[in-house]
Amino acid sequence: MSVKRNALRVAATTVASGLLAAGALATAGSASAATYPVYGFHTLDNAHDFTFNQLLGINDEGVIAGYFGSGMAVGHPNKGYVLLPPYGQGRYVNENFPGSVQTQVTGLNNRGVTVGFWSDTNKGSGDANFAWVNVGGQFRSADFPTGDDASPVVDQLLGVNDEDLAVGFWTDANGNNHGYSFNALTGQFRSVVDPGDAGLSLSANAINDRGDVAGAYTTAAGTTDGFLLTHRGQFIDLAVPGASSTMALGVNNRDEVVGTYTVGSGGSAQNHGFTWTPQHGFHSLDEPQGQGTTTINGVNDFGQLVGFYVDASGNTDGFLATPQG
Repeated sequence: MSVKRNALRVAATTVASGLLAAGALATAGSASAATYPVYGFHTLDNAHDFTFNQLLGINDEGVIAGYFGSGMAVGHPNKGYVLLPPYGQGRYVNENFPGSVQTQVTGLNNRGVTVGFWSDTNKGSGDANFAWVNVGGQFRSADFPTGDDASPVVDQLLGVNDEDLAVGFWTDANGNNHGYSFNALTGQFRSVVDPGDAGLSLSANAINDRGDVAGAYTTAAGTTDGFLLTHRGQFIDLAVPGASSTMALGVNNRDEVVGTYTVGSGGSAQNHGFTWTPQHGFHSLDEPQGQGTTTINGVNDFGQLVGFYVDASGNTDGFLATPQG
């Protein structure tokens, strides 16, 4: 997930290798079409800022959640939107938390509920993040109740299912992330933890209608792995073989998990998108114009993917990938 600490960030987490479906990572086009679909890619950027767009979620009607503006410089705040099909510049609908300076729309369901986080500043660094949920056009704050917040505050909701159950994370004073869920109907909060070790840093990034949660956590070895926590309590570690980190950012009702993984470190590091299923394991997938700079952030029940990449000009572009046939 792309969780920003000092500036308003993007929703994302790290994924590691799968315990349910072991096996080599397939590269795009290397496996049979019966196993992995062929995708058609479409770049989608809001004209308010062609230099920076991130698409973070997609529902079954094809409505996309995202934002423009990097938030990393004064005067370039994050501004949230939803994009309605059929896609075009006239189909972007602004969505920003009332009175906010910055907003990201990070997730949505099929009932019109959206979630995200907002900030009251655009300093480029050190901007606080506050969670929100929008039900029926009514925005509500949804920060996890704790007396141990980081300074500045970091609290983000990143996904929501059709039961109006949202998930996200908050950061404590020591810099550790804590996953949680928020019921938008009842206002109830619950912690989301690794049943094997509740003390690890963990973020909950997406949730499907069964209550299966995808996210990322810090292992005992200090690496970032992704996970799928099923509604029955099974914790499945997800780590791409050979990756220095893995992030699980989205999950649909078939338990298809999507995200990004990193190969290498420092200036030579590359980010690649992936999909993972219990049946077939990992499949590496990059936007064709963003080889080594791709993040897949959301997936719907039709297998459509949304995310972002960095193009040859250094711009961050949103994309939609649709299975062909």
